Amino acid sequence: MTYSSTPSFFTENWEIGPIFRTLLRNKVGAMLIALQIAFTMTIVVNAIYIIVERSEKMQRPSGIDEANSFFISSVGFSHDYNGLVSTQEDLNLIRSLNGVVDAIQINAVPLSGSGWSMGLKTKPGAEFDGTGTAVYMVDEHALNALDVALVAGENFSATDIQVRASSQTHWPDKIIITLAMANRLFPNNGLAAVGKTVYINDIEPIIITGIIDKLQAPWVGWDNVENVMLTPEIRDAKSSGYFIRSEPGERDRLMTQVESALAKSNPGRIVKDLRSIDETRLRAYRDNSAMISILITVMVILVIVTGLGIVGLVSFSVNQRKRQIGTRRALGASQQAIVRYFMLENLLISTAGVLLGALLTVGLNIVLVDAFSLTPIAWYYIPLGMLALWLVGQLAVYGPAKKAASIPPALATRSA
Repeated sequence: MTYSSTPSFFTENWEIGPIFRTLLRNKVGAMLIALQIAFTMTIVVNAIYIIVERSEKMQRPSGIDEANSFFISSVGFSHDYNGLVSTQEDLNLIRSLNGVVDAIQINAVPLSGSGWSMGLKTKPGAEFDGTGTAVYMVDEHALNALDVALVAGENFSATDIQVRASSQTHWPDKIIITLAMANRLFPNNGLAAVGKTVYINDIEPIIITGIIDKLQAPWVGWDNVENVMLTPEIRDAKSSGYFIRSEPGERDRLMTQVESALAKSNPGRIVKDLRSIDETRLRAYRDNSAMISILITVMVILVIVTGLGIVGLVSFSVNQRKRQIGTRRALGASQQAIVRYFMLENLLISTAGVLLGALLTVGLNIVLVDAFSLTPIAWYYIPLGMLALWLVGQLAVYGPAKKAASIPPALATRSA
């Protein structure tokens, strides 16, 4: 039996040994490029993860008919201004306009960033923890105006609506909540929450009479953004906000018409804050949009810098090794072999960089999760990031490698 000491196919035909020896002679440059690749991967992968997470949040439906809804507020200033009477007259006026689907007085607007919140408990007593919920004070027109669907129980009736004074602290005896809120209060069977009693202000009982499919709170950055309750109330105050839903295509016309009609109907108040829900959404996610733009810019710059770094290293290496390249070409090495040599050399450097980058990516993600309460990065981001950086490295090295392969053997020998 004979044993062969012949080098393996890869070490002989792919010149692994010479490449390693060359990298060891120029280890500082190779290490810098590997570190640059690792740093770029760490930042880019975590940036993409944040961009995807923010984009998904921005795409969440609010539950309302955003394209056809708008909001306007009224503030009385005259001595004889009667907030309750004015509100009812305003609602009658708005609902009578051609093209209006429905309108309500509301104390806060979904996505607006400003609103009311309370805590509900399934047991009375200060010793029990409550579940936070946004509060919208509305009348029996709310489901139609907000375009939300009742999935269990019943809507408010006109006789359920109570007048709420500015200083009032007690609450109506019935509410409608979102399905998300019902599932938080009764984890195993949210739809069965209808008819059950919950407690507000620790001990004040309220009966859940209806459950709606979806409605978001005013605060888009809140973890429990779909925890919402509707209370059957109309506010007696000098300041009043109206949420109006129009028929498709009628919103912009009605915004102007409603503003003008309200201003003319009562000179003892001012009308302000006219805004579509589309604009409200843009304002709500303005910070997220800005963050995404910044992260994309940083990612592009990092990838370009990394690619240029690789080009520079390989170009420097080619100039330093003209004699070596010329000798190999004179001994019969093909242009393909020269290109393959430099691309394989870069692949080895990139591999070291992406392996280190994978570790740094996980480390940075742990820090981000702890600092900003993010969800941990999905595992597949890391191999995709490694593949992308490998591809960037190969694309960057291809040009200098082709240039090295095009050097004529005789010219290379003379230049040496």
